[in-house]
Amino acid sequence: MSLDEKLDSVLDRYRELRDRLSGQEALDPGQLARMSKELSDLTPIAEKIDEIHKVRAELQELSDLAKDPDGDAEMRSLAEEEIEALERRLPELEREIRVLLIPQDEADARNAILEVRAGTGGEEAALFASDLFRMYQRYAELRGWKFEVLSISETDLGGYKEAIASISGRNVFARLKFESGGHRVQRVPQTEGGGRIHTSAATVAVLPEAEEVDVQIEDKDLRIDVFRSSGPGGQSVNTTDSAVRITHLPTGIVVSQQDEKSQHKNKAKALRVLRARLYDAERAAADAARAASRRSQIGSGDRSERVRTYNFPQGRVTDHRINLTLYKLDRVLSGEALDEIVEALIAEDQAEKIASMQ
Repeated sequence: MSLDEKLDSVLDRYRELRDRLSGQEALDPGQLARMSKELSDLTPIAEKIDEIHKVRAELQELSDLAKDPDGDAEMRSLAEEEIEALERRLPELEREIRVLLIPQDEADARNAILEVRAGTGGEEAALFASDLFRMYQRYAELRGWKFEVLSISETDLGGYKEAIASISGRNVFARLKFESGGHRVQRVPQTEGGGRIHTSAATVAVLPEAEEVDVQIEDKDLRIDVFRSSGPGGQSVNTTDSAVRITHLPTGIVVSQQDEKSQHKNKAKALRVLRARLYDAERAAADAARAASRRSQIGSGDRSERVRTYNFPQGRVTDHRINLTLYKLDRVLSGEALDEIVEALIAEDQAEKIASMQ
């Protein structure tokens, strides 16, 4: 289907929805909600199509004026200048409309569960995991998102074996979903006396936060164990059995939560994380079924895939999926320059999807 055919199809559907919603047709609440949302989604596309049609019509009028041998010479010259400007604008509009036509990931507008875990590298990997977790916390603050720590498992030196947070705000998952994968650090560890550069790793998982209606969890599918919370090195920090471990029996997924003093609150937090992991697994299975033979340019998002390297001696950050290197390590880790990487990843993803639509 050509671009113009796609635009005509979108306009036909937009007009149909507009007419049905403004007419006398009786719609049940579910139909009304679905159609209203679809119309809302199509409105910016319809407006962009209208802009393209106006530019094309204006180009035709100016072209006729410029070619008129009986016309005023000055007017023909002005028309040619305007034609040049509109001919530059038209491809931009067409690219913008192609971006709008990309099927939207329904999870993009959702909040996210962030999970950061230390990988290979012992204590240094745990310290790197804590650096990454704080980077996302600062980034969330800069974007005006709410960052709620759900659980942190610390080491004796203040590193994080595992840290989980909920991030809430506008389009959180859309901007953070490409962060999933293996992150590598190259630096002289605080624990290294010889000044040698070590390579350590941490994994990041960004999961769209699921609602109860997305994932049905049956009580019979859960095994819930309670135990006493402990701090770094096994030090007891709670004298009551308030920590909770939930095992989802059908999948074997295990979630532990011990940050709260209340067993009820720990259970509620653990269920949020479990629900997000189950929803993510369902999405991954659906994606695999839809695109078994096709792999996105910016990577599969697989947790084992190395996506980025943070090199301290050179002060650089390299995203391996798009071959982007920034010599702004400090500003990336402070969250300030992370957007430069995020925007580049989103642009690459859009370009790949537009190419697949041709």
